[in-house]
Amino acid sequence: MFATEVSKTIAIADTVKKVSESNSDPSWIMHHVLDGNSVSFEPFGTLYLPHLQLFGIDISITKHIFFIWVIAVVLIILSLAAARGYKKSLIPKGLSNFLEIIIVFVRDEIVKPAIGKGFEPYLPYMLTLFFFILLSNLFGLIPYAATVTGNIAVTASLAIISFIVTQYSGMKTYGVLKYIKNLVPSGMPVLIIPVMAVIELIGLFTKPFALCVRLFANMVAGHIVIFSLLGLIFIMHTYVVAPVSVGFALFIELLELLVALIQAYVFTMLTALFIGMAKHMEH
Repeated sequence: MFATEVSKTIAIADTVKKVSESNSDPSWIMHHVLDGNSVSFEPFGTLYLPHLQLFGIDISITKHIFFIWVIAVVLIILSLAAARGYKKSLIPKGLSNFLEIIIVFVRDEIVKPAIGKGFEPYLPYMLTLFFFILLSNLFGLIPYAATVTGNIAVTASLAIISFIVTQYSGMKTYGVLKYIKNLVPSGMPVLIIPVMAVIELIGLFTKPFALCVRLFANMVAGHIVIFSLLGLIFIMHTYVVAPVSVGFALFIELLELLVALIQAYVFTMLTALFIGMAKHMEH
């Protein structure tokens, strides 16, 4: 038995040494979470994405960019299919009925209460945001796919766009100078105004930062937990832990379905809330 344990220890040491000496990512968990220049369909093969250079700038197509395009195509197909359904009948059926339920929910339960009067121009953006994040989160649960919202560059881009829309809505309502002036509540003592101005200015940027980090962290954390649980089988070199690892991984996978929906809801709701705060600063 002692000889067996020694051989196992040597085998583990050799494996770690080989991985560390290779040119690939030594962390197989992060390899599945991070972006890359290929899409793996093992054991069926690997799709290598093109490397592109423009004026010395790397604009290569990465795995996450590839799946952003896939998600965009799926959204367009779903939208056209739903619109085609309404052309055939004003009474929605099937896919059109299902999408209408979600659209009405986003409109009546998220956008309208948060933004208030004048919410209509922002509804298309809110719907696009909700469906893109939801599909991106769900795609990450499909084998061979990738979670693009697990890339902080993607969540940061969404947060920046929401920040721009928020500031635009406030400036359009009050004008640039009045909007900036209204950032500091009226009636404040003169000595406190500089402090409040700094706090409010910081608050403008912490809101989109929170949107970015919250979505990114939740998506990455769930996948790392799932891979870590499955990795126990290989780390411990025994199938005894397989039922426990697979069982817990399956539970987390089902929980991720709920998290995917919640994160799409939270991001859209907070964006609508920030727009409403910018449009109705008197409240």
